[in-house]
Amino acid sequence: MPVLTRLIPSPVVVDIRPGALDDLGGVLADERISHSGKLAVAVSNGSGARLKERLAPALPGASWYEVGGGTLDDAVRLASDIKAGHYDAVVGLGGGKIIDCAKFAAARVGLPLVAVPTNLAHDGLCSPVATLDNDAGRGSYGVPNPIAVVIDLDVIHEAPARFVRAGIGDAISNISAIADWELAHRVNGEKIDGLAAAIARQAGEAVLRHPGGIGDTEFLQVLAEALVLSGIAMSVSGDSRPSSGACHEINHAFDLLFPRRAAAHGEQCGLGAAFAMYLRGAHEESAYMAEVLRRHGLPVLPEEIGFTDEEFVRVVEFAPQTRPGRYTILEHLDLTTDQIKDIYADYVKAIGS
Repeated sequence: MPVLTRLIPSPVVVDIRPGALDDLGGVLADERISHSGKLAVAVSNGSGARLKERLAPALPGASWYEVGGGTLDDAVRLASDIKAGHYDAVVGLGGGKIIDCAKFAAARVGLPLVAVPTNLAHDGLCSPVATLDNDAGRGSYGVPNPIAVVIDLDVIHEAPARFVRAGIGDAISNISAIADWELAHRVNGEKIDGLAAAIARQAGEAVLRHPGGIGDTEFLQVLAEALVLSGIAMSVSGDSRPSSGACHEINHAFDLLFPRRAAAHGEQCGLGAAFAMYLRGAHEESAYMAEVLRRHGLPVLPEEIGFTDEEFVRVVEFAPQTRPGRYTILEHLDLTTDQIKDIYADYVKAIGS
């Protein structure tokens, strides 16, 4: 009888713990990622640059490249800079923009990427996607998964609290995204990858149900693992479906309609997820999600990130246009402006102020 299985694209190393950065050089050598120690390390001029002095003695063969921002031009420039260096791997050390630039550059020159995030703002730290600003606004580019993910929880503790909170919103939004995927399956027959859905759902539930807060190492461990698992779920399915539904359409609409006022990705996704759950009639789940988001200091109403009710109605109305071909509760209901206003008023009453 044949044994049927599949290979899951995932990092060779996932090291999440306090003090993980102190062992970075040894981890890369032990796992045969870089025997020679020749690494191209991409850093920001913020958190990454501050860690350079600490890490440089342990990485004597590394070359350090400061990346100005998170644009496609920055990523192309980084790829050009490291192309002639004969490196074993690229290390992205910093926030999400730097890691996305490093992902793109590593893919462009054919080198493996080691992701070393300094905050937990979103699930892109281990996803097969690099999100970069370009002349048209913002684009998503397919890239290989990182070969290693190293997250030092001591460093995460030092990150601005808002970045960690954003990661909570992004992780919890998985639950709404999976509900949208299941809806698309029921209505349109869209195929669900059961393994990807299970990984993403359990990652979101682990964060949603955990009693701890952002000051607790145990909670940060769960959050970091959830964000890594979300990225792996996207690799398993081959697209962003496990972690992106109406919640992310609402997020993208905020970004496109109000690019200078948009809040953090995870803040908007968390708010979008709570509202999307209400739209689908899961009122108790929506209220509980809103309660947890509030407990962590995340917004559940547009006014909490500087938007009026009218602007939010416009965002929800525009949201389906951000992902043509993706079927979510927004496409399913196909609400008019007045219907969105009425349902949003009910949502506000249901979750309280």
